[in-house]
Amino acid sequence: MFNLFKKKEVITAPVAGTIIPLEEVKDPVFSQKMMGDGFAVVPSGQTVYAPMSGIISVCFPTHHAIGMKMDNGAEVLIHIGIDTVKLGGEGFKALVEQGQTIKQGDPLVHVDLNLLKTKGYDATVMVVFPNQDIKVEKITRTIKENESVGIKF
Repeated sequence: MFNLFKKKEVITAPVAGTIIPLEEVKDPVFSQKMMGDGFAVVPSGQTVYAPMSGIISVCFPTHHAIGMKMDNGAEVLIHIGIDTVKLGGEGFKALVEQGQTIKQGDPLVHVDLNLLKTKGYDATVMVVFPNQDIKVEKITRTIKENESVGIKF
């Protein structure tokens, strides 16, 4: 009952670029929402930022994906690129580590977009909310890093 008065957290864009519906991502794991609903950003910026405050729950050794647990307990997965795990970390520089407490807007990973493009990888950044009962509105527009995407928890 008292959760009615709890402040909801606003989710922000992890990177500058064009926000697109998850259904438009060229990977069925994401486009068919097998990992949960969310959104994607075709990046123009090379730094990926925290879309909310919380704790880094998982930082993959290849730095292409980061799991976070929000302050309110909700989970989020930030996945950079399609099949980029095959790069073995090349083109990614983690700026955080597992267990670290971070604030919304803190830099998480630097991505060499030119390297990804040269090697033929799609650099789309997916933000997915596993185990959350949410429906994300389908939107397509240009967005700046740390700008609200219109999702609240």
